[in-house]
Amino acid sequence: MYGKMGDSLFLGLDVGTSGVKAILVSPAGAVAAAATVPLSLDTPRPGWAEQDPEAWWQASGTAIRRVLEQRAGARVAAVGISGQMHSSVFLDKSGAVIRPALLWCDGRTTAECREIVERAGGEPHLREWVCNPALEGFTLPKVLWLRNHEPAAFARLATVLLAKDFVRLRLTGVVASEPSDASGTLMFDPGGLRWSREMLDAVELPRSLLPDVGGSAAVLGRVTEQAGALTGLAPGTPVVGGGADNACGAAGVGAISPGDAVSSWGTSGTVLAPTAEPRVDPGLRAHTFCHVAPGVWYVMGVVLSAGGAFAWYRDQVARELPDTDQRDARLVEEAAGVPPGAEGVTFLPYLQGERTPHRDASLRAAFVGLSLAHSRAHMTRAVLEGVCFALRDCLAVLQELGLAPSCLLLTGGGARSAFIRRLQADVFGLPVTTVNREEGPAYGAALLAAVGVGVFPDLKAAVQCTLTRAPLTEATPEAHRTYQRVYERFRACYAAALPARS
Repeated sequence: MYGKMGDSLFLGLDVGTSGVKAILVSPAGAVAAAATVPLSLDTPRPGWAEQDPEAWWQASGTAIRRVLEQRAGARVAAVGISGQMHSSVFLDKSGAVIRPALLWCDGRTTAECREIVERAGGEPHLREWVCNPALEGFTLPKVLWLRNHEPAAFARLATVLLAKDFVRLRLTGVVASEPSDASGTLMFDPGGLRWSREMLDAVELPRSLLPDVGGSAAVLGRVTEQAGALTGLAPGTPVVGGGADNACGAAGVGAISPGDAVSSWGTSGTVLAPTAEPRVDPGLRAHTFCHVAPGVWYVMGVVLSAGGAFAWYRDQVARELPDTDQRDARLVEEAAGVPPGAEGVTFLPYLQGERTPHRDASLRAAFVGLSLAHSRAHMTRAVLEGVCFALRDCLAVLQELGLAPSCLLLTGGGARSAFIRRLQADVFGLPVTTVNREEGPAYGAALLAAVGVGVFPDLKAAVQCTLTRAPLTEATPEAHRTYQRVYERFRACYAAALPARS
């Protein structure tokens, strides 16, 4: 243990898509309390996805109060915030929300993506300026959509924030961000650690719309009197920069150094590998972002519907079970009784389009190969395999870039089930492991808070002192050979996901 904080705790807050999670972590790394408040997702039209930013703040306040109630009298030494990437919060000059936020999984901005490429003079400039492609999920296309489709709202626009930074604003009164989240906006240069003047000039947006950027472990604000009254936090409590959910999730399982890699199942899914320099995929199939550890970047492939695909499927086919956990357990148990390959059933998990490697928001999900001989168990197995195959697509891109991990850390929904852990090992052909904490991005945010007030000298020390890895689950060679054939079948079914042409 490094610095001493006595009985103080560190609050990690994760503003997700399906809910806001708050945890309290001790200086030794133990989770002292946890609470999650659910959020709803609005889909006004097919392919659209919105949430009310004030609902994030209300849920954050409730989650914080609930964890503090579990540890009455505890002193919170610092707060770290994580949150969903890319989602756009539009504020007027008084800080009021102009309209619902367009989320990372919103696919309405295809025309704006084309506009960005044209204004930039082609994708080579995107690689140079922002290290990433113009995709519907990113923040910049959403700002242009507002300008193109809701000009009255755009005329009021004074500030664009990301989800966790909006909650920071409500907690501290400070407009700020940090590199890991900023690098997911398509307006930030991850290599130069600055907002990209070249990109902003190309699309004719002022720098004044964007917040100042500080360190992920730096104190960027303190809890106000008003926020303290709402949350139960002591006014003046430091709030550090925090980080994007994927970066904080990686930190929360210790994947902060080159050579590490992590596969995550949240609503979306990712395969992420830290690098010692900003490495960019020439085809822009994967993303290059800043990590929450200084001097570290990461390359990440993204599956837009991972846990979200399973949750959608579960809620459609297992309604007879009222409890979500019971539904999950029953479905996974049924799937485990079906042989690899689901006896010919293939699921393409593109419910909201796809990023890696297809970069196509118009793709849609499909079951292929169904017959009268198949049951719900076959479909469930196909859904789980389909998500794993989509994640393997991401891993393949990273391997092409020379990022070939010897094992994968697992986090999120894919880490909790022994069957799904084994499934990932066999599909990837790599050993997999988990760590002794399951709190994901909220845990990484809490570690950043502890670093920010000096309990640890840096994030690497925090990880070494708080996390231990479980024994490896090795891939079964025979099962991997079987899945190689099934994976090829999955890729051959891609045409079924393409939109029908009238």
